[in-house]
Amino acid sequence: MNALVTGGAGFIGSHLVEELVERRNDVTILDNFSSGSMKNIIKTLHSGERARLVSGDCKNAGDVRNAVRGAEVVFHFAANPEVRLDLADPFTCFQENIYATHVLLEAVKLSDVKKIVFASTSTVYGDAEVVPTPEHYSPLEPISIYGASKLASEALISSYCHSYKKKAVILRLANIVGPRSTRGVIRDFMNNLTRNQKELDILGDGHQTKSYLHVQDCVEAVLAASQVTNETVATYNVGSEDQVEVMEIAEIVVSEMNLKDVRYRPSGGVDGGRGWTGDVRNMQLDISRLKKLGWRPKQSSAEAIRATVRSILSDPAHTSQHQDR
Repeated sequence: MNALVTGGAGFIGSHLVEELVERRNDVTILDNFSSGSMKNIIKTLHSGERARLVSGDCKNAGDVRNAVRGAEVVFHFAANPEVRLDLADPFTCFQENIYATHVLLEAVKLSDVKKIVFASTSTVYGDAEVVPTPEHYSPLEPISIYGASKLASEALISSYCHSYKKKAVILRLANIVGPRSTRGVIRDFMNNLTRNQKELDILGDGHQTKSYLHVQDCVEAVLAASQVTNETVATYNVGSEDQVEVMEIAEIVVSEMNLKDVRYRPSGGVDGGRGWTGDVRNMQLDISRLKKLGWRPKQSSAEAIRATVRSILSDPAHTSQHQDR
C-alpha cells in the first residue's frame, strides 16, 4: 500500500508512520513542523526507502498535490491539537482543521486516492448524556471550538466521499497518551512537579473523569479500522474501556516521580468544575463497534498513563531538564 500521512511528524502520526513502514507500506509524510518534530521521524526516514518527507503545509494546495501523488490511502492526522480555548483561537481552528481539510479533499478528489482515514475526536459529542457514548449518539453538540472544527471536518469528508466516489473512515479518538506526546494533563503535571515538588496545581475540581488510550493501542485501532471497505463513510470510536479521574492521574505521576507529601491544589475550575471553558467533564466512548473488527485495547487508562509517565522519565531530554532545575 502507498499511504500519505498528514501530520506524520506529530505525536500519533509518527507512531502510525513507523507501524506502516514496519508492515512494508510505502509512506509519504506531509508536515509543516508547527507541532511535529523531525526527531520523531528521523529514524524512520533513514531506515530505508519506504518513507519520504514532504515538508509542507496542508493549507498549501501545491504541497498537498505533491504529497498525495501516488497515494492510495490518506491518513489525515494534521491539525491544531490544542483543545483549550485560551490557546486555540477560533481562527486557528478554522484554518488548521477545517480549511486544511478542505484543501486536502480538493487534492484527493482529483487523485487516485481511494480512502481517507480521519483522526477526529471524542469532543464532537460535547456533554453527552449517554456514557459510554456510541457512534450513533445525537445530537452532536461540541462545547469547544476544537470539537466544532473536527465535526465540521467530518461533514466535509462525508460530503466529498459521497460526491466523488471515495471512501472514508472517521475515528473519534479519546485522550491518546504515550511517548512523544508534548501536551496534555500528564505533561502539565510532570512539568509543574519539576518546578515545584511540594505543590501541584490542578485545573478544575480534580474530579473530571475521562478515558485514556496508549498510542500503540491507538495505532493498531487505526490500522484495523482502515481495512473497512463496505461503507462509504464508516465512523468508529477509539478509546479505552474505563475512566480515571484527574486526581488519580496526579497520584500516578507523583508516585512514578518518587515524590512525597505533595499538596494538591485544585483550582475549582469553571462551570461546575471543568478545567477550562470547553472541557468535557465526563467522557468515555462505547468501543463495541470497533471491537467487532477484532481490536481491543491492551492497556487500561491507568496503565496507559503510568506507561506514559515512565517513558517520559526515561527520556534523556526530560532527565536533563529535571537536573538543570
